[in-house]
Amino acid sequence: MERTSKAHWTGDLKTGKGTISTPSGVLNEAPYTFLTRFENAKGTNPEELIGAAHAGCFTMALSAGLTKAGHTAESLETTATVTLDTVDGAPTVTKVHLKLNGKVPGIDKATFDAIAADAKKNCPISRLLNTAISLETTFG
Repeated sequence: MERTSKAHWTGDLKTGKGTISTPSGVLNEAPYTFLTRFENAKGTNPEELIGAAHAGCFTMALSAGLTKAGHTAESLETTATVTLDTVDGAPTVTKVHLKLNGKVPGIDKATFDAIAADAKKNCPISRLLNTAISLETTFG
């Protein structure tokens, strides 16, 4: 049976700490490893945890890519929608959709999109997931 959950990350690009909003609640000032979520186990489901970790991890990879290219983001927000289904009797992530909203002065949308695509490829959690990951960007 297919299940989907969303997680939205916004926060401080320098420290990697921010706020994750999920259907089960909000994590404040948590690093994107979200260990407190595992420890508390409050309303947690696998697709929500994966979405929360992926949203934060992808945003930090994007921020690092922008910095490497000589740009500084004013703001970046990522929503990860994770779909989990049973494949061969085991729960499996079948798709992920990353929706990115960014504000980066002095950069054009094509460059921003190229750096975002590279971040998606280089994000450790993206590499761990053996599934299709789509990316949608909004640039302002």
